[in-house]
Amino acid sequence: MIRRRGLLGAGLLGGIAAAGCSVLPAAQYPQLREWPIVASRPDPKSARAGGPVLLVRSVTAAPGLERRGLQTVQRDGSMHVDFYEQWAVPPAEGVEAALREWLAGSGLFSAVIGSGSRLSADLALESELTRFAADPGTGNAEVSLAIALLDLRRGATRVRLQRTLTADAPLSGSDAPAAAHAILAALADVLGQAVQALATERA
Repeated sequence: MIRRRGLLGAGLLGGIAAAGCSVLPAAQYPQLREWPIVASRPDPKSARAGGPVLLVRSVTAAPGLERRGLQTVQRDGSMHVDFYEQWAVPPAEGVEAALREWLAGSGLFSAVIGSGSRLSADLALESELTRFAADPGTGNAEVSLAIALLDLRRGATRVRLQRTLTADAPLSGSDAPAAAHAILAALADVLGQAVQALATERA
C-alpha cells in the first residue's frame, strides 16, 4: 500500500509538471516607470545675429547622480535611489539637453553648440549637477548646478563667471510622480537662473 501511494503521488507531481503548472503563488513585481527630463523654455527667442558662439560642454554628475533612479532624502539624511522609478536618461544627460535648449532660446548667442561641433566657439560653459532629489522632510525637491563660463577668445582661456545655482519646488505629495514633477519644476528655475547669469555677463 505504501508503495502504491508513493507511485500515485509521483504520478500526480509528474502530471503537474507536464501541465506546466506550479503550486507556488505567482510573484508580483512593481512596474518599472521612466520619467522624461523635460523642462521646456516658455519664451524662446531668435538667435542673436553677430553674437558669440557658445559651446555647452557635457554636464558632469556629482557622485551618486550618475544613476537613473529617482532620489529621495531619508529622515537620517541618507539618499534612497529607487529601482522601479527612473529617469528616462541619466540626470546629467537630461539636464545638459535642457540647458542647451534654454540657452539656444535666450537670444544671447548666434549659436549654441555641443561637443563635436565643427563651429569654432567663442565661449564655453562647463557645469556639474550636484543635487537632483526630493526631500519629504522639507516638503521640497531641490536641484543644484555649478557653472563656469570660459572665454576662449584672445588666444587664452579666461574665466568670466563661476556660480552655483540652486532652486527648490514644493512637493504636492509623497509618491514618485509628485517627486518627479517637483524636481523638474526646480530644474526649470535653475535653467532660468543660468540664462540670467550669462545675460548679466553680457556674453
